[in-house]
Amino acid sequence: MFPIRDHNPSGRTPYVTYLLLVANIAIFLSYVGLFQDPRALNALFFEYAAIPARITSGDGFRTLFSSMFLHGGWLHLAGNMLFLWIFGDNVEDEMGHIPFLVFYLATGLAAGLLHVMSAPYSPVPTVGASGAIAGVMGGYLLLFPRARVDILLILIIFFRIFPIPAWIMLVLWFALQFIGGLGSDPDAGGVAYWAHAGGFIAGIVLTLPLWLARGGPQFWNRTQGHPPHPEATYSRSRIPKVHR
Repeated sequence: MFPIRDHNPSGRTPYVTYLLLVANIAIFLSYVGLFQDPRALNALFFEYAAIPARITSGDGFRTLFSSMFLHGGWLHLAGNMLFLWIFGDNVEDEMGHIPFLVFYLATGLAAGLLHVMSAPYSPVPTVGASGAIAGVMGGYLLLFPRARVDILLILIIFFRIFPIPAWIMLVLWFALQFIGGLGSDPDAGGVAYWAHAGGFIAGIVLTLPLWLARGGPQFWNRTQGHPPHPEATYSRSRIPKVHR
């Protein structure tokens, strides 16, 4: 189950979201050829990926920033960019362009720090924008909990697209990250669950002042928990079953 679109286009052009999409894709394309050369790829990741053991030894703090713009493959990049595309524009619209950029980078750094704290001696390089994007998702949850998001559900032999409130999808996603973190060994590599969870929590915390300035619960009452724009309409919200 994963989101494919929301029903709430931004009220203004999300320049920073577009910039982040372009930056992540362009940087990935600049080194994608190194996947055919493991030695060169490892050298790149050693220099720019976040390695907890290196950071806790007092070196490589800049990699907490640079690692946010690296990805481990096409699917890693595509998944992150899809989530940023869906949730970034509305949060940017509410925050403003420059505050949103600062927010994005801050949640990414917070996610990286929590990952380092969860595995301080791990020599495994960590890459990806997912910690920062998790922060965007946390901000979206606080600002627009009832916004409609179309979910693609895949159950072995059939596919279905249907809309659900954003809070269901986002809370479920966070719960999966938290459970995954409890059941994983951060030193062994794999998914950086605690980075995802940390970014999500940081996103909620950093969005809280804006939400309170908008009136807190009164903001939800005025907007019914949706972005303050007319919803988009789609001619189809589902695809047919695919039988065996």
